[in-house]
Amino acid sequence: EEDPNTNSPPVATSGPGTKPNQDDNWGETTTAVTGTSEHSLSQEDIVRITKDLEDSVGLDCRRYFTLTLAVILGLLVFLTPLAFLVLPHLLWPEKLQSCGTACEGLFISVAFKLLILLLAVWALFFRPPRAGLPRIFVFRALLAVLVLLFVISYWLFYGVRILDSQDENYQGIVQYAVSLVDALLFIHYLAIVLLELRQLQPSFSLCVTRSTDGETRHYNLGQLSIQRAALAILEHYYCDFSVHNPALLSASKSRAAKHLAGLKVYNVDGEFPAAPAEGPGNNAAAGLAHSQSRAMIAAAARRRDSSHNELYYEEAEHDRRVRKRRARLVVAVEEAFTHIKRMQEEEQKKAPGDVMDPREAAQAIFPSMARALQKYLRTTKQQHCHSMESIQQHLAFCITNNMTPKAFLESYLTPGPTLQYSRDRWLARQWTLISEASVTSGLKDGTVFLLKCVDFSLVVTSKKIPYIQMSEEYIDPKSHKFVLRLQSETSV
Repeated sequence: EEDPNTNSPPVATSGPGTKPNQDDNWGETTTAVTGTSEHSLSQEDIVRITKDLEDSVGLDCRRYFTLTLAVILGLLVFLTPLAFLVLPHLLWPEKLQSCGTACEGLFISVAFKLLILLLAVWALFFRPPRAGLPRIFVFRALLAVLVLLFVISYWLFYGVRILDSQDENYQGIVQYAVSLVDALLFIHYLAIVLLELRQLQPSFSLCVTRSTDGETRHYNLGQLSIQRAALAILEHYYCDFSVHNPALLSASKSRAAKHLAGLKVYNVDGEFPAAPAEGPGNNAAAGLAHSQSRAMIAAAARRRDSSHNELYYEEAEHDRRVRKRRARLVVAVEEAFTHIKRMQEEEQKKAPGDVMDPREAAQAIFPSMARALQKYLRTTKQQHCHSMESIQQHLAFCITNNMTPKAFLESYLTPGPTLQYSRDRWLARQWTLISEASVTSGLKDGTVFLLKCVDFSLVVTSKKIPYIQMSEEYIDPKSHKFVLRLQSETSV
């Protein structure tokens, strides 16, 4: 049973859905803001939290398993050169030849190369993960396998040629360890080329279209797999696309439903028999009924032909209401900020302990603009994107930084990118990648894949950037020279 304190049903956070405010009438009922707040959980909230925890457990296990393998491989790589240097001193120290000046210099080389390799591996591989991909990163897996095989081959050679024979030439053993570190540095350079440099040159132009409202963006990407291209698209989506607003789509759906409701088919002769018998009388009645039905359909179609006029006047009326609400909102906000300036001038004369902080000032002037702001947000279908708490925080931020009323209103008059809004209104816990080709395969000309969440999907189409052939045309500089001859006598 749903908690009676919850005014609206919760929205699942598995996709960037909209989460309604706890009180849709905050603009009409707000008179003051107290320091007490109440929170309640419904049965749907508990189910949603349980599902999110179950999904997060699988992702966390996979993430920690990958991190554990990477740490184990890294320790094996960094401890192997040190083991090559230490084992001879532990197993046959009395047989080793003395290490000369050149050998001691190699110790310094190994130390600094290992330090450089450690910093390089930390910078390239141990970065915070940006997302959880459905498949492994092929190039990173190949590099890990290459490093593992490389270290194993060095251990096999070390065991056969040095451990078994108990080689006495310690300088040669040190040079062997130095060669291993040098080879590991070259493998790290190969990793930089494959993981970072290969994708820098743009090779494909990707067209991204949101399925609900048709908003489209174009991005240029390099040689990437489908899953990594999808990750790059999602990173651009949160910064470039406007926040998904299902309320803007409800008007067109209601209009279409109203027009379909105007289409009615009548049977003036009564109900059609379930299984009419064959006969001339029955055939004539059925033909008459069908002709009358076609006539009514044609009449309804003629009435729908004038629907463009109805749409035109609806949009004109909506634009007029938006301009009216906007003018009232601008005036209310300017008056509120004027009151703030007057309060600041008065507080400068008070004692330092009696000065009002920006949060208290925002709570004091918010009721004067709340009604106008809520009406404007309702008219523009943005009321679910801005809660009373977020508006007060933004107002306190503007007061703290001495911003103008226009700067405060910009977030509400002009819809911004998705990241501008609260995370619980747009953040998708899970995106589903749908592709006919394998997600680990590279992008190709004409590749199409979908990024799907609960409320909508992003349709991505790739086009290969064409090869451009440029030619040069030489123009003789002397061909541009000319002589201007003026007559000595001119007309007056």
